[in-house]
Amino acid sequence: MATNIVTNWFGNIVSHPSVIVDANSVDDIVAVMKDPVKYPSPVRAVGSNHSTAACGVADGGTLIRMKMNQILNIGATSLTVQAGALHLDMAKALEAQNLQFYVNTEIGSLSAGSASCAGTKDASFPGEYGQVGSYVTGVKMILPSGDQLEVTEDAQPDLMQQVRSSYGLFGIIHEVTYKIRPLTPMHVHHTTYSLEDFIAALPDLKALGYSIMYYMFPFENKIAVEFRKYNPGATGDPNHAAWALRNHIWGTSGPKFGHDTEQNVSIPSIRYSIIDAFNAAWRLQLEYIVTSDYTIPPDQIIQYPAVSDDSRYTFSLFAFAEDEFPAALTAFYKFCNDYYTQKGYRSNLLYVGYRIAQDQKALLSYSYDGTVMTIDPVSTANRGWDDFLVAYNQFCVSLNGKPLLNQTPGLTAAILQGAYGDKLKTLAATRKQYDPQDRLLNDYFRQLLS
Repeated sequence: MATNIVTNWFGNIVSHPSVIVDANSVDDIVAVMKDPVKYPSPVRAVGSNHSTAACGVADGGTLIRMKMNQILNIGATSLTVQAGALHLDMAKALEAQNLQFYVNTEIGSLSAGSASCAGTKDASFPGEYGQVGSYVTGVKMILPSGDQLEVTEDAQPDLMQQVRSSYGLFGIIHEVTYKIRPLTPMHVHHTTYSLEDFIAALPDLKALGYSIMYYMFPFENKIAVEFRKYNPGATGDPNHAAWALRNHIWGTSGPKFGHDTEQNVSIPSIRYSIIDAFNAAWRLQLEYIVTSDYTIPPDQIIQYPAVSDDSRYTFSLFAFAEDEFPAALTAFYKFCNDYYTQKGYRSNLLYVGYRIAQDQKALLSYSYDGTVMTIDPVSTANRGWDDFLVAYNQFCVSLNGKPLLNQTPGLTAAILQGAYGDKLKTLAATRKQYDPQDRLLNDYFRQLLS
């Protein structure tokens, strides 16, 4: 049987499935599940394949590319879609009816199926969650037996909690229902601090009631903080230009600049001086242009090309308990500078992070035990990136960081066990219940969940 080659969106994770199936209907998925000879294991399903870990790899097995992308129903408080529907497309459809997601996360190519069973991240608004799947209230999936299973938060809350962390290991999700809300004006502004001033101000900043995202610059000892708050009393017309500029720099011109500088400037001291100057200009634009009392939340979502190019970037993530974050952040700035001194490597982009509220909607939620703040390196995968991530993982584990199975490259079973403990046993037992023959279990999850 011929072997195909499929990569994730960034291009650094390679899958060699024996069979590729474009699922245009539920019957296409059922046919795969019921014929293990024609469609060998492991069976994995992907949407835009944007994960930075090997969740969708189906070496020697069957890769289902989810083409079912229709919006099935928009109600006053709920949205139902097929699993291949993309976050940005859904957000635009909601906006047309003066509605919005609770979490308008950055990656517009996030598919509904992935959002419903895998981890995501976004800075939480007061009283809300920061993970897209926490507002998924129901799914329909095809089990390895070929039967359909419907799970809803109202009828099966414990199972729904596990589904949100199932990563396609229970069944292939083909329909998703979200909880949604009215479209609401949103204020945004940015402020740059030194590391020390940010840590000193952090208790007061949290008390202000904004959502908090931040851009970290360890080699300049600075941090630029993005503050968002709903502003229902805003008047006039919404400012669309603020987020358009941010999205262009963050999603296109910034990574392209880092990539090209890496390619064309061979002397590290000059190369990174150029990148630091670009980052300084980026902070000024955040402070003086990406600011408004009236923006709309869907404008935050970035439209990435279906096929990545020289503007692509990749990333990782670990989350830290909020009360431990100041020490972790200080140590991280030192870690980055020490690593550059010792190894000659630093990212050619920057680092970001989010404040994410306590959230027990998913069994493997990284903020299950309390509010967390994350440290997320970002890079075009310049030479030395993979080795840096190994050291970064070790650093984060030493400070009790929690990873994401789909957004933290280089995970091991030991790292995962240390972060999530007995929750993994609960997930494994349910997975075995629905997939006793390990039809959906690829080598990545077999190694992590062993």
